[in-house]
Order: sequence, then C-alpha cells, then structure tokens
Amino acid sequence: MRIPTLVATLLLACATASVPAMAETLGQHEAAASAKTSTAIAAGGAGDKSAAYDEYRIGPYDLLEISVFQVAEMSRAVRVNAKGVVTLPLIGTVQAGGLTAVALEEAIAARLARDYLQDPQVSVFIKEFVSQRVTVEGSVVKAGVYPLSGRTTLIQAIAMASGLDPLADENQVKVFRLRADGGKEMAVYDLEAIRAGKSVDPVIEGNDVIVVDESGTKATVKGIADTLRGFFNFGMF
Repeated sequence: MRIPTLVATLLLACATASVPAMAETLGQHEAAASAKTSTAIAAGGAGDKSAAYDEYRIGPYDLLEISVFQVAEMSRAVRVNAKGVVTLPLIGTVQAGGLTAVALEEAIAARLARDYLQDPQVSVFIKEFVSQRVTVEGSVVKAGVYPLSGRTTLIQAIAMASGLDPLADENQVKVFRLRADGGKEMAVYDLEAIRAGKSVDPVIEGNDVIVVDESGTKATVKGIADTLRGFFNFGMF
C-alpha cells in the first residue's frame, strides 16, 4: 500500500517543526543535570594539575631527565629499565620505580652527598610516562587503551581516541580513577567549558578510565530524523 507523497511531505514538515522544540526541552534538562554534577565535582576539588604530577609514581620504561646543579656530566636523559632501575655516573644504579620525582631527587642527592658532593641540588623531570595507560571508551571515534607519553590532559586523551563521535555529550565526560585505598573516584568534566577556558583541563593519570556519554538530545533528534526520512522515502514508492 502506497502513501501519497503529499501526505508524507506534510507529516515530515509537521514533525520536523516540532524537533527544535523537543531538542530545546531535552537540552534544558541535560543542562540542569550537568550544572548539578559540575557543582558537586567542583566542590570535590578534582583536577589539580600540579598535584597529579607530584603524586605520579615512576614506572618501567619511563623517560627521566635528571640534572645536578653545576655538575654537567651528571645531567642526562635516562630510561627506567624493566626492573625500575636507572644507572647514573658516579653512583651507579638507583631504584626509581615506585618513587615520585621528588622522592627520586632526594634519593640521588643522598647518594651524591654521601661520597661526592656537598649539598647537591638534584632535579628530576618525567619526560615520558611510558609505563602508564589510559582507557577511553563510549562515544568516541576510536575507543581503546592508549599509552601516556608525557603529561597528558583530558582534551589530549580524547584526541588520542580520534575525538568525539557525532552523538557524544561533551558536557558529560566522566573520569574514573583508582584511589590509594583501592576504591574508585569519579569526576565529571565539561569539554565545552574547558575549550572555552572556563574550566581547567585536568591532567590524566595512569590507569584512568575516560567514559564519554551519548547525548540524549542528539540521539532523540537523530532517531526522529531517521524515522521520518525512512517514512518519507517509503512514501515516494
């Protein structure tokens, strides 16, 4: 049974006219939910860039840049081996795995002060976080597990997954993180606000899981459009 083209066209026009109003209503509900979540997360204080770096634990294959003030031969880039050890001039092997950059600075300074230098000033910079991985899933182009190479922010991690897919809700991006006590914590970020400079782009840590939700508004509008498109095409035959 054929549906007259005129009827199909009228139905399409009427339904299409109602889509913006529906999208606006759904968008208002999503915006309200996002605002509540953002307020709760802001109160929790997630996303301190310097704190995330300071607490990072060095792992195998990380690349470190080590320098000792006024001792040029000690300054170099070294790769942590599979056992978490680095080898340096004068003092030999040093256990780096499991230490923060500050703790390693103190360990190297102590070894140098014991036999070679008076009050050595040591600096350790983590150049590549090769031992760490981040999982990106949900409404992204290429979900998967990606290595962290150097300091990586949320925007950069999303880019590693080739960006958001068309149905992604950029206002509801969740980051799950393991706490030291074995529990999990979750923070929600608004990519639109981050890109606009209204929110801080948080630093991603090893083993973080990033989940990008699908936008209810976009999914509903797409569903209606697809249904009407099929209905219209059917009426043409």
